[in-house]
Amino acid sequence: MMVLMVIKKGTKSPGSTDEHLGKELTLVATGTELVNDRHDQDPTRSREHRICSPLTAHFHCCRAKLRMHRKYESQRRHLYHSARRHSAVVISGTELARQIHREIQRDVEELVAHGNMRPHLGVILVGDDPASHTYVKNKTRAATILGISSDTVVRPSSVSQEELLELIDEMNRDWRVSGLLVQLPLPEHINERAVCNAIAPEKDVDGFHIVNIGKLCLDQRSMVPATPAAVWEMIKRAGIETVGKNVLVAGRSKNVGMPIAMLLHTDRNHERPGGDATVTIAHRCTPRDQLKKLTILADIIIAAAGVPGLITADMVKKGAAVIDVGINRNLDQHTGKVRLIGDVDFEGVKEKAGFITPVPGGVGPMTVAMLMKNTVTAARNALMH
Repeated sequence: MMVLMVIKKGTKSPGSTDEHLGKELTLVATGTELVNDRHDQDPTRSREHRICSPLTAHFHCCRAKLRMHRKYESQRRHLYHSARRHSAVVISGTELARQIHREIQRDVEELVAHGNMRPHLGVILVGDDPASHTYVKNKTRAATILGISSDTVVRPSSVSQEELLELIDEMNRDWRVSGLLVQLPLPEHINERAVCNAIAPEKDVDGFHIVNIGKLCLDQRSMVPATPAAVWEMIKRAGIETVGKNVLVAGRSKNVGMPIAMLLHTDRNHERPGGDATVTIAHRCTPRDQLKKLTILADIIIAAAGVPGLITADMVKKGAAVIDVGINRNLDQHTGKVRLIGDVDFEGVKEKAGFITPVPGGVGPMTVAMLMKNTVTAARNALMH
């Protein structure tokens, strides 16, 4: 018996979440044979309804086309991959970051080709916190790969606030520095808000200056904090609809949770387009049972509370998109090694969600990519002043 299934260009196959790769394929279910009707040269048959008959006459052709089909399928799944057929689409932040890296490299090359100075990232690192040193190393390494120059100024944890502010002022006035950031957290005797506000808004690639936060809230163009920008970019590039959708943001920090909520709920037709979603913010004072009532209604869940395993499968609506911003260090009792886990029970939730991000390999790589993008933006803005 021969079973014929035609997939036309621009349509979706049953059970698929992605558009087909722009090929009109005719699948002939007699074993595993596959025919691509675009290469069928019989002019007497319609272009959309040709079949390979008899199959034996086109055996080698079918085998070649099967290999080609597998290649296209591999490319389609390169960005979004599922562990099993019915599990969520895993949004790879690593692959999306590579896309953005290529865009940044082109922008940097264009700037330099027009005789402009190469974008330069200045970093101030205070103290000897291992995590902060790792983050700074990752950022400067990414900058080097992308053609952005950088330098790191290290100060001991005993540095006074006055000394730190003087250093920031010096780097603000240095025309060679396109973007500037101070790695957080800072020692307790230093006021982080005073430090963030000391950075020139146009060089504030972290987006923490009060002017940039204010513009973000007013839907104006500004330096958007890298992690919220990463979340918003992942949602857009994954094709997740936000207009009119219910979004639950778990976490209200001024650097992550609040900016994410602002990006998602604001008007998509404004100067800085938003997501036009209905956004609810939960936090540490939200009772657990109330949190579940909110998450079960959400089309999109952003977990940014810093609580391991906060979001479990019973709290997620089937088909929802779950973005895990949490980065928690957990000691594995079996291996004795520290591993990174998120705020979401990944293995459980992926069986119900439509989209999900992993930890590591999700929001983290995208955050670094968006920081580099802010640095290039700062370099471009400097040319207009």
